[in-house]
Amino acid sequence: MELIMKTGAAAVLRLNPLDDVLIARRPLLSGEVLEPQGVVVRQPVPAGHKIASHRVEAGQPLRRYGQIIGFATEVIQAGDHVHVHNLAMGDFARDYAFSHDVKPERTLNDAPVFMGIVRPDGRVATRNYIGILTSVNCSATVARAIADHFRRDINPAALLAYPHVDGIVALTHSAGCAVDPAGEGLALLRRTLAGYATHANFAAVLVIGLGCETNQIEGLLSSQGLSRSNTLRTFSIQDSGGTSKAVASGIVQVKSLLEEANQVKREPVSAKHLLVGLQCGGSDGYSGITANPALGNAVDRLVACGGTAILSETPEIYGAEHLLTRRAVNRAVGEKLVARIHWWEAYCERNGAELNNNPSAGNKVGGLTTILEKSLGAVAKAGSSNLVDVYEYAQQVGAKGLVFMDTPGYDPVSATGQVAGGANLIAFTTGRGSAYGCAPSPSIKLATNTALWNRQREDMDINCGEIAEDTMTIEACGEAIFNLMLRIASGERSMSEQHGYGQNEFVPWQIGAVT
Repeated sequence: MELIMKTGAAAVLRLNPLDDVLIARRPLLSGEVLEPQGVVVRQPVPAGHKIASHRVEAGQPLRRYGQIIGFATEVIQAGDHVHVHNLAMGDFARDYAFSHDVKPERTLNDAPVFMGIVRPDGRVATRNYIGILTSVNCSATVARAIADHFRRDINPAALLAYPHVDGIVALTHSAGCAVDPAGEGLALLRRTLAGYATHANFAAVLVIGLGCETNQIEGLLSSQGLSRSNTLRTFSIQDSGGTSKAVASGIVQVKSLLEEANQVKREPVSAKHLLVGLQCGGSDGYSGITANPALGNAVDRLVACGGTAILSETPEIYGAEHLLTRRAVNRAVGEKLVARIHWWEAYCERNGAELNNNPSAGNKVGGLTTILEKSLGAVAKAGSSNLVDVYEYAQQVGAKGLVFMDTPGYDPVSATGQVAGGANLIAFTTGRGSAYGCAPSPSIKLATNTALWNRQREDMDINCGEIAEDTMTIEACGEAIFNLMLRIASGERSMSEQHGYGQNEFVPWQIGAVT
């Protein structure tokens, strides 16, 4: 997908010569003449929205990025605002052309470094937390009470002697019982919990249960090949004698772990040890023009260093998956991606839903009309690197390079799967202003437009909106994002970390019947 970024006039952007629409850089007023196209604006058009560059007949496809984003539901005149009132989804053939665009990967001999934490088994962490996980919702209150005892804003003295421990975080959820013990839902939850229990960013983990839940701790451990150790401890509320005793036991156990956890030191390590989860939330009409392609540029830099990036949110690549299958290193990888698309089609059908229930209301206000348009912008986060593998939700990612993980489009659920798969950093683009963080992996926020940057500066780490204003190139912004990744991985705190985001955003994917 070629992104040319030529400016037809100061007021609009033309992204590709094949496009039927222009993108408003600012609000357009009725009667304005757009030069050099000579297009007269027929209705007011908000910034980030689309305007027709020529007449399109009813039923005909419209293109953005040189790709189909939908079909005209009525005659669209040159200068018309193009949005939900005159553009809709429709079926069309997509050529998967497996591996047609695979190219030699660029490699760097002297990869940049960051200051990472090398664990005894050789894995590299970007943070150093002690984690508290729950087997079931019923133990969430106890887990939170234990973590709260060590909160620096509540009890400043609790961790004063342990400056190398980033914190104690309780990651709770609403599942773990009233599910089929042999079903897909419980298996998925257990895989997710195991990914967190063994995550490099945790120096140690406590797993707390109630005692009578379906997701028995013994079953969790045995099904995931885990064993108790000094750094992976478990107990239940019922065996502890109740809530107060369970909380007291947990506090004692965390205290006994702090001294060893504090012994870590940061040291220079290659950027190849970064495993970055790619997210976009609260997207708008600028997402596919600024922040997403800039993040894609950073991804290409990371892959050249031998690192890994995880593209996800399967419903939000729907309609653009053919751009990824063309970059699959072999047909088998491409077909794995297509199989996940077909799974989602069947999943929506049996649940009486459709994949085009996305974009969200906020996405539409920001200028996105169909899932096709949103997906085409979303895949820009993947840069131009080859697709080397496809993973199911929360599977451990072992490949190096660009990979895909099958997740829902809902950001907390998607990022939870990525972190369970090993992501030690999250890069999150937003146009509407999503407030998000992700413990134990830091999350950086990339604003797609300058208005958002000015309005919500306290939540954003980089302003990519300058790309649309011709004051920064995609290449320069990509370099800035990559350098920020290295700094955040080295211990610099992102804006979401400074606000304390992370514990509440742990949301495992709940799939299957609850009885």
